[in-house]
Amino acid sequence: MATTPTAAPDNAQAADADSAEALHALILSSLEDDQAVDTVSIPLAGKSSIADYMVVASGRSTRQVASMANKLAEKIKTEFRRTARIEGLPNADWVLIDAGDVIIHLFRPEVRSFYNLERMWGFGDTPAGELN
Repeated sequence: MATTPTAAPDNAQAADADSAEALHALILSSLEDDQAVDTVSIPLAGKSSIADYMVVASGRSTRQVASMANKLAEKIKTEFRRTARIEGLPNADWVLIDAGDVIIHLFRPEVRSFYNLERMWGFGDTPAGELN
């Protein structure tokens, strides 16, 4: 007679949620330590299947944006044993980091106000150009 596992899928989902929450907390902490500007966390659960969270933050210069991106990638690799994919690092105007459960966008302020991702994802009603 075949038995069906009942607790395993729930435990796996709980472990995935805990992992996503821990990754999200690590990212927010790292950005705070690196003095990121205007950090916004957008919950994507129920809105998109690409990730559980999107984090948007600004750096004051291309050097700071690149530094924050490199530190985040290293911390994710050390703490979670996963390699984050990074796009845009050579110019560092807009760096996208795909950490699996969390997508991180790091911008220079001018570039961030132009693209205004927060508004695109329905987070806030900030007109383009009014982000500080």
